[in-house]
Amino acid sequence: MAKPLVDNSPSLPDSEYAKILQSEIPNLPIRYWQSLNNKFPAKNATCAIFPSLIDLQFNNVYWQTLKTSNGTFHLYGAYYDNRTLLAMEPVVRMLGMINRIEPTVQTICQLWFDGLEAPVFAEVFKYQFVWLKEWGNHKKGLFQPYLWSCKIPVDYRHLVPESVSLVEKPCDMAVTNLMVINNLPEGGKKGEFAVCVKSLDFPKEDLSVRLVEWFETLRHLGAEKIFLYELEVHPNITKVLNYYKKLGLIEVISITLPGYQPNIKGIRHMYLMKRITNKYQNELIPYNDCLYKNMNKFKFIALLDIDEIIMPKGSNMLWKDLMEKIKKTAQGGQNIEYSSYDFRNVYFFDTLKSRNADHVRPNDIPHYMHMYQHVYRAMNHSQPGHYIKCFHNTERVMTLHNHYPLACIGGGCLSYSVDTDDAQLQHYRADCVAELMSSCDGFKNFNVRDDAILRHKEPVISRVINSLSTLGFF
Repeated sequence: MAKPLVDNSPSLPDSEYAKILQSEIPNLPIRYWQSLNNKFPAKNATCAIFPSLIDLQFNNVYWQTLKTSNGTFHLYGAYYDNRTLLAMEPVVRMLGMINRIEPTVQTICQLWFDGLEAPVFAEVFKYQFVWLKEWGNHKKGLFQPYLWSCKIPVDYRHLVPESVSLVEKPCDMAVTNLMVINNLPEGGKKGEFAVCVKSLDFPKEDLSVRLVEWFETLRHLGAEKIFLYELEVHPNITKVLNYYKKLGLIEVISITLPGYQPNIKGIRHMYLMKRITNKYQNELIPYNDCLYKNMNKFKFIALLDIDEIIMPKGSNMLWKDLMEKIKKTAQGGQNIEYSSYDFRNVYFFDTLKSRNADHVRPNDIPHYMHMYQHVYRAMNHSQPGHYIKCFHNTERVMTLHNHYPLACIGGGCLSYSVDTDDAQLQHYRADCVAELMSSCDGFKNFNVRDDAILRHKEPVISRVINSLSTLGFF
């Protein structure tokens, strides 16, 4: 008689299961919690007891919730920040969303250190708004992105906390507990460039081939790691992401929307398309999480969409060569450190028609390589400071918007605008962004050939073909 196939493999030991869980929910202090072996630290029997994982107030998988006397906090991540420019070094920063436009409630960090029998208390000294009220949604009750910070007390500055709980009063029983992330570079040496990509939300659109072309171009130019946050994507995109994860080029982080916002497949996409300002505010969480997870690992971070490339204009110049040239020009013989180096936006429209008789697409480029097939752009760049993207100096920036830094360590942000003769942000779109639609004809009707990308075609084309073949797309 046939027997049903049942998985009778032995259960994973707790230590192995904890590793899997830790990789799936990286903001939970699972390893630390497990090491305590139910001997949880506390101030005393009734004050500031370390919360068990099963006592935390979770929200939409990756968020933890604290309801205070004046607002609800949704916590996403916590980070140890010991950058040398920090006057009050070091601090623990927490990233999340608050349903207040100007939080006034006093909150406390319960800092949990390995080997200490009680938490260390530190007041939140600053709520840093990661938004500008002029952009909309500046209304009490709506979720606002914030970064808030606690100074580590002097007697404990030689230690790095394992986790942090946010409470309203020091002795409160915490319902939040975030692992304090302190990622350090392998071998103690920072890499050069990383790219951060906001939450991917392409449930029906198959951009898999475009994504392969984009990954290979970024890798060739100098991106050492690409971090992508994922809401929902087409199955072919998932196939591409898994392939490049195995190669070690990318890291994919699953994310959800906090609070009452929908996370049902399909409905979430509709919500983000209709509530554009909510969409923009939610995007600031992955951007800044990416910054704080990688500020110690890379010198520069670029926040890019998958239809954008920062393109050097010099012959065979890569990002590292470009930055060496730019920094010499920018400093002008002085010891100036900029928080960001920004690149002006220029459109390479999908259906751009040239008035020139020589408007032909390269015939030695595979037809499916979109960027390399489109070598005509708008004659005019967007205005300086508008729709720019940047290389952000990880020693300087504190909070990031997708176009520029909002706050920097030590005061105001000092940005250097890169000359378009040196490099530009090449933006491959069907049309202008919504804010420029009224003037879009001015970009579309006047265009020029710009084939700087073709200088990189040989190594990139071969890699794209190899990847697509391996993935079975042919």
